[in-house]
Amino acid sequence: MTTASFPLSSLRRGAAPDAGLDAPFPGWMVQCDFDGTISTVDVTDALLQRFGQPGWQALEDAWERGEIGSRECMKGQVALLDMDRAELDAHLATIAVDPHFAAFVREARQLGMPVQVVSDGIDYAIRTVLARHGLEDLPVIANRLVQAGPRQWRLESPWASAACARASGNCKCERLEEQRTLHGRVLFVGDSTSDFCVSGRADFVFAKYKLIGHCESQGIAHAPFVDFADTIGLLHRLEALAPRALELAA
Repeated sequence: MTTASFPLSSLRRGAAPDAGLDAPFPGWMVQCDFDGTISTVDVTDALLQRFGQPGWQALEDAWERGEIGSRECMKGQVALLDMDRAELDAHLATIAVDPHFAAFVREARQLGMPVQVVSDGIDYAIRTVLARHGLEDLPVIANRLVQAGPRQWRLESPWASAACARASGNCKCERLEEQRTLHGRVLFVGDSTSDFCVSGRADFVFAKYKLIGHCESQGIAHAPFVDFADTIGLLHRLEALAPRALELAA
């Protein structure tokens, strides 16, 4: 299988393409990861590093070795968080997002492409950070954070699936198939290991960080990006890129 990767050098950062370039027909939607893709740090990791009691790193190591799934890992780690809500909110107020993400959302919507945040992270954290940046209307599908005591927390995973190959709290592959049924084609945007499985099912991928190498090694049609300024022009070219990607991956 030949890797279909499309460079950004022909597009000016942060700008829509000149007239004449292809724009998507109706039938596309965008699913976007949060931690490390929209946010500049992994929010769960940042919370654990600040508020985690001993034992959270051992769970992380077991997950990295493939001994447990991400749902079991996250559930155990959230139970080890020692913080009250005020401390949680104060920490979330320090989380930065990609400064070009809001422009990406506006451009996608102007093209008729709904945008949905799909994460194996924590819903409360995601919604709080997005709201602080004026993006509270974005739909978010993620694990549910529940306060179990003044300084105690638990994680619920209403979007888990017994069929999930990664044993994730939120099966991104199932979420993608749901949106494909509704809209036709799905553009997935992600950055790391939690996005490996779903990227192979998407119609096209915008990839950063570790996801670039995965897409290259697996022959997954994608465009690499550094930040969302790189992606805005590419939105207008999906109709041109996706058919070509299918030909190269055949």
